[in-house]
Amino acid sequence: MTIKSATSSSATPPLRQFKDLPGPRPWPLVGNALQIKLSRMHQDIEDWAQQYGPIFKMHLGPTKVLVIADHQIETALLKDRPDSFRRPKQLVDTLEEMGLQSGLLTAEGQTWKDQRRMVMASLSANNVRSYFPSLLKVTKRLQGRWLNAVDTDTTIDLQADFMRFTVDAIAGLSFGSDINTLETDDDEIQRHLDKILPTLFKRVNALVPYWRIIKSPADRQLDRSVALVNESINGFIEKARARLDSDSARREQPQNLLESMLVAADKSDSGVNNNDVAGNVITMLLAGEETTATTLSWLIYLLKRNPEALKCAQQEVQSILAELDDDLDSLTPEKLNELKFIEACTLETLRLKPTGPFDVLVALEDTEVAGIAVPKGMWIWVVCRHDTLAEHYFPDPKAFKPQRWLKTEDNDLAQSRRVSMPFGSGPRICPGRYLAMLEIKLAMVMLLKNFDIESVDTPDGGEAKEIMSITMNPVGLTMKLQKRL
Repeated sequence: MTIKSATSSSATPPLRQFKDLPGPRPWPLVGNALQIKLSRMHQDIEDWAQQYGPIFKMHLGPTKVLVIADHQIETALLKDRPDSFRRPKQLVDTLEEMGLQSGLLTAEGQTWKDQRRMVMASLSANNVRSYFPSLLKVTKRLQGRWLNAVDTDTTIDLQADFMRFTVDAIAGLSFGSDINTLETDDDEIQRHLDKILPTLFKRVNALVPYWRIIKSPADRQLDRSVALVNESINGFIEKARARLDSDSARREQPQNLLESMLVAADKSDSGVNNNDVAGNVITMLLAGEETTATTLSWLIYLLKRNPEALKCAQQEVQSILAELDDDLDSLTPEKLNELKFIEACTLETLRLKPTGPFDVLVALEDTEVAGIAVPKGMWIWVVCRHDTLAEHYFPDPKAFKPQRWLKTEDNDLAQSRRVSMPFGSGPRICPGRYLAMLEIKLAMVMLLKNFDIESVDTPDGGEAKEIMSITMNPVGLTMKLQKRL
């Protein structure tokens, strides 16, 4: 086993010590923290993994960090969550200090186990299928927005439009609320959400909690944004409770994810309450908005730069829609599941451009990781993209080749899925992965049915740059479309 208790038999070889590992030379007091640029910290640490190997050490201020860039060790670590490892407490503390409730993404221990039952039930494939008409309605609004962009010769901000799409989709799907930022440009909730994630990322990684000493205008604006988002969430919950109280049949068959969570929370043995529901509402809004929008932006960027793959994706959409008389309204989740090439394109995008290129864990007990003594409380930084870009696992690893993910005699899909784990692994695998793939396929069908992609551009005309916040976003992608004839 890669991971085991530090109290194992004395017959085993002596454990390596943290101090004996290779790694970048730390500076006094700050360690390696100032050698890392926050906006590209994932790339800086990936570069160190190339230099020092798949296991090395670094120091973030006084914190000792064991860095792992090996998918097999990563898998073992993820399977041992939440009992032996957890995310750093700083994440939850910072989130709650900002005035937000913690949800499944940040919950640990028994709290996580209780919340997971609730969230998994509400995000089951059967439930998501029943919410499909809501997703389809939002997708058609995105189509209308892009038709208007073509008519007015407007350049599309890819990330911004997909953030609108995912906010509207999640609000309708999850809370039964028709926000409609796509048609009205009423993006108040989105504007406030967009302030929260970057600030959370900066504060979690700050060496000094400057906001506790003096609040800048941006910090005060953040407080207002959090208050307004909390007010919106409480409104979602109140309306959902009113619907459940006025219609007992809805308790037997909830109409959206929020209603499902409230029904689950109201059970005597649920272990969750309204605060847990609120925490998972904000988690869905923040995590669901950012990750799906980012993946769609990267996917379109990579398809445009790989014309053969784009042509195959267009042909697959045409083939599926031909069976439905070219009617988008006739789409079903089952039909979308037949889009194997677009799914392969998505998996290849996530291999090259994962929304979460690293993970950070903390040991909950004295243990051993890959023959290294790990004391309780030590941080473990997992570099998720190291092996996914390794020639040994993916020939020509930096090339966009969706065919890697299709079932053929030449493809070892089981190994590929073990190496590339965009939705995580083990007990804490992402519960929203089915929903995310459904949104991505639906958006791509709409795009490839109705439009030709004229261009996807970057601010400087070069390759798209990665910027790290809570997720790894492309910088400033814009798109021009033409109507398909």
